[in-house]
Amino acid sequence: MENIKKIIKKRVTGVVVSDKMMKTVVVEVTRLKLHPKYLKRYKYSSRFKAHDPNNTYKIGDKVVIQEIRPMSKDKRWVVVNKI
Repeated sequence: MENIKKIIKKRVTGVVVSDKMMKTVVVEVTRLKLHPKYLKRYKYSSRFKAHDPNNTYKIGDKVVIQEIRPMSKDKRWVVVNKI
């Protein structure tokens, strides 16, 4: 019996903040983090470049992105769908 590992790909939700590149959008993902000493939650955000093959998503769209193999120097995500 072979050891078959199922690859679980991360999915996160964010907002498109830039669509100026061809077939690429920049998605900003905002998350909550717990401060280790003061135990207060605070927001922090990360920006990811995501592949958009048909240039369908525009600034302000709320989208779901999923991890993929590296497509270029910065692109490691693909836009799955719009919410």
